[in-house]
Amino acid sequence: MAEGITEAGGKTRLYVTAALGAGLSVPLSGPQAHYLLHVMRARAGQRVMLFNGRDGEWLAEIDAITKRGVTLTCRTQTQSQAAVPDLWLVFAPIKKTPSDYLTQKATELGVTLLQPVMTRRTIVARVNAERMAANAIEAAEQSGRLSVPEIGETVSLEKLLAGWPNERRLFFCDEAGATATACDADPLAKAARPAPAAILTGPEGGFDPAERALLRGFSFVTPVTLGPRILRADTAALAALAIWQSVKGDWV
Repeated sequence: MAEGITEAGGKTRLYVTAALGAGLSVPLSGPQAHYLLHVMRARAGQRVMLFNGRDGEWLAEIDAITKRGVTLTCRTQTQSQAAVPDLWLVFAPIKKTPSDYLTQKATELGVTLLQPVMTRRTIVARVNAERMAANAIEAAEQSGRLSVPEIGETVSLEKLLAGWPNERRLFFCDEAGATATACDADPLAKAARPAPAAILTGPEGGFDPAERALLRGFSFVTPVTLGPRILRADTAALAALAIWQSVKGDWV
C-alpha cells in the first residue's frame, strides 16, 4: 500500500508502514519527502505526526535531510492504538468520481474493509485498487483515524457469498422487499455484539431479482431498508454506515 501525506488540524500527518516507537528512526522518500521539503519547506527539527495502523500515533522530529529523503525520529506517542468496530462495506463498483468519494467517506466512517463486488447490473468493468488505497490513506490522515481500511480483491457476488464467514452478519440494503429498517435494533444486535458485521449495497441499477433471491437464502443475511426514497448507490452506502455506527458502532 502506498504511503500518504495530509494536513490535518493544522499539523502534517503521515501514514507510514515503518514501525513506530520511542527513539525509532523513520526514513521517508519519494512523494512524502518531496512534499515535506519542497511544498511544506520543512527543516531539521520540525515535527510531524505519524501513524501506521499498529503502533498508535507518534509525534516525530525531522533529524536528517539528504538528497535521497528525510529521516524522522519518534519522540512521543500522542495516541495509543485502539480497536475499532469490525465493519466491512461490500459494494458494487460505481463510476470513478463517486467511487473516490465513497472510498474517502467510508474510511472516515470507520470501515475496516472496502470490498468491491461485481453484480449482474454492475456497469464498471475494472476497479483501480491502487487509487482506492490512495484515497483511503488520504481520508485516514485527514480524519485523525489511526488505521487504514483494507482494500479487498474484486470478486463476483456469487463467489463472495460462497466463501462468506458465517459469524459475520451481512446487512443487505434491499431497495425492494425489506421489512426491517436499517436502524432497527433487533437485526443489528445479532451482528454487533459480539459478531462482526458488513453492509452490502448494489450498483446504480439495483440488484437483479435472482441476486435478491440468492441473498435472502443465506442465514447470515439480514435484508434492511433505508427508507421510502430511492437512494443513489453511494448515498445508500454512506447512510447505512452512519446508521450502523450510531446504533452499534463507536458513535454510541
